[in-house]
Formats: sequence, structure tokens, C-alpha cells
Amino acid sequence: MLYDIIFSGFGGQGALFAGQLLAYAAMDAGRHVTWIPSYGPEMRGGTAHCVVIVSDEEIGSPLVRNPSTVIALNNPSAEKYESLLAANGHLLYNSSLVSHTFTRRNIHAIPIPGSDAAAELGHAKLLNMVLLGAMLTRVPVLTLDEVEQALDKHIPAHRRDLLEANKLALRKGIELANAVLIPA
Repeated sequence: MLYDIIFSGFGGQGALFAGQLLAYAAMDAGRHVTWIPSYGPEMRGGTAHCVVIVSDEEIGSPLVRNPSTVIALNNPSAEKYESLLAANGHLLYNSSLVSHTFTRRNIHAIPIPGSDAAAELGHAKLLNMVLLGAMLTRVPVLTLDEVEQALDKHIPAHRRDLLEANKLALRKGIELANAVLIPA
């Protein structure tokens, strides 16, 4: 089992934290993991991304040319990764912000109104957890329980006040993904 996942969005949307959390959860579950964040001008409002690979075996290379899963938090990310996604891959996108029309028919483009859900939950910074939760329903890399345990162990001290809200956001994402019908 090998999962390669790209998290991408504007700097500040939490793409890097969502990827890091998934990497911590996988490590805690005894899996092999790589996590490569992209820093630089992205942190000033451009598009930030990270690559996470989770495997039961050693990982030969941390580089991913055609990911099997992408979480796109904004329009530029959806546009960029549609063409790079592997055939039959999953592209979960924030349909609250993404207006891109997907043309590929050999991928699963899954609309999740992440920004709207985060606003309903009371904090825009929960967007990343909504999409991460949604991904767990389509890409069974880990269980919700494993990700929540990683949140408990690894959430930064300055964000501990959002611990329970993050867990609610993960569950909201699962709910939203289960409501989306994807043709087989």
C-alpha cells in the first residue's frame, strides 16, 4: 500500500499543516512517511503545497510526478493539479472557492464546500481539516481515529484552543464527502 498525496492552497489556508498532520498520524501508526513542504514566496499569499507519501514499505523517492490524490484548497491549485493527477486519481477541491471546470474524465473530481463548512463551524482556519476529513472517506490511508490521535499529540500549543474544532471539522468533511455521489 502506497499513497501519494498533495495538499495545495494559498499560504495561510493550512495545506502544510494538514499534510504534516497526516504524516504524523501515519508515523504514529507505524507507517513509512515522507513530508515535503514548499516554502518561499508561497508564505506571502501565493500557492503553498506539500507532498505526503505514506507506505507500508520503505519509500524509494519522496518525489511525486503524478499524484494519486490532490487536495486543492484554491482555484490555482485545482487548475495546476488536474493535469498532473494520475488516471483514476482523487482531486478533492474546495468548491466554496474553486470555479475551475474540470475537463478530465479519468479522474474523480470531488467538490467539498470546505470554506462554507469552516465558516459554519466558526473559524476559516478549519478549511484544511474539512478537506482532510473528506479525503479519508475516498482514500483510506488512515482512519479518523488515527488522525484525531495525531491531532491530540501534535497540535501546536498556540493552536490547542482549536483542538476540538479541528476534530469537528474532520467529521464535517467526512459527512460532506459521503453526501457527494461519484459515478463509478
